Amino acid sequence: MTKGGFNEEVILTGCRKNDRRSQESLYRHFAKKMYAICLSYAGERPMAQDILQESFIKVFKNIKQYKNDGALEGWIRKIVTNTAIDHIRRRKWTDEYNKVDQNDPGMHISNAAMNIIGFNELMKQVGRLPEGARLVFNLYALDGFTHREIAEKLEITEGTSKSQFNRARKLLINFIGNMNL
Repeated sequence: MTKGGFNEEVILTGCRKNDRRSQESLYRHFAKKMYAICLSYAGERPMAQDILQESFIKVFKNIKQYKNDGALEGWIRKIVTNTAIDHIRRRKWTDEYNKVDQNDPGMHISNAAMNIIGFNELMKQVGRLPEGARLVFNLYALDGFTHREIAEKLEITEGTSKSQFNRARKLLINFIGNMNL
């Protein structure tokens, strides 16, 4: 499939042969989108850059396993998401989860607020969240995982996942409320 000078089949064939030019083409084609995903999980540029680099190393190492049975971008995104989760897990942020008041009622971001600030501004505010809350928020609200799936993936309880999501929402409401709109 050719997209704006990017011939996916040719690039994949080259990447499977460890051709550096093909790898560079694949990287250049997907890096910007994947970096945005990394940044949404990491919240800071240096960590996002580390995650991106680690992700593409995994992509190139495992490219022979890609069977062309789904979108290449989706396959790469899955690697990026899992790498981000692993990276954050290694930073031992689980102590943060235990500090949350489990009985704190959740709040919600209204559609009106979303219309006022827009997606890009919301993502900026998501980047300000503490790591645990940001990770659960991204997995639940952006990637569509259930709290049960998040709990399994992050090795936490379902209640902790729900609690962190509610914490993220409360913090986002506070961040948005303090903006000069």
